[in-house]
Amino acid sequence: MKTAISTFTPPPFLSTTLLAAAFMISFSLSLAAQHPVSNSVDAQREAMRKLSFLAGHWSGPVAIVRGPGEALHLTQTEDVEYKLDGLVLLIEGKSTSADGEVLFSALATIAYDDASHTYRFRAYNDGHYLDTELSVPANGFSWSFTAGPAHIVNTMHLTGKGEWDEATEATVGSNPPHRSVNMQLQHQP
Repeated sequence: MKTAISTFTPPPFLSTTLLAAAFMISFSLSLAAQHPVSNSVDAQREAMRKLSFLAGHWSGPVAIVRGPGEALHLTQTEDVEYKLDGLVLLIEGKSTSADGEVLFSALATIAYDDASHTYRFRAYNDGHYLDTELSVPANGFSWSFTAGPAHIVNTMHLTGKGEWDEATEATVGSNPPHRSVNMQLQHQP
């Protein structure tokens, strides 16, 4: 009695694909071993504690100048709370008219990237978003971005009375900066 033994020979494209996959996996693993990803949750939390003065509910007047003419005077609220066990700050801001109509609203997050040693600020408003670096000096923050010919700078600091003082200035070309937003908020119980 004769027994036939068959052997499996993979098609050439399959063996090439498997070889390429094995190479990519080993290459990725060697890169990971050479450059470990910085993922220190403790370092991130520690950096985020520098912004703890923001946590809570804030309210006060805001003046918004969108163009020539009189400023729009509204009431601004900022609700700030830590999320993800202190790794992210969530900020929700609203500007309301005297009759309670919400004329402006935005949502933002702040997180610390320990790999690059930078704070990231991401804000959402009217279907748009902004992702930029946030500077964190003592008792304040600032962020900026460029929109077409304009460079926008937003700066916040706590006053000696513990008020949230924030201003937004726009510079177009070589013209002097134009203040478009000014708010002075008090921490609410």
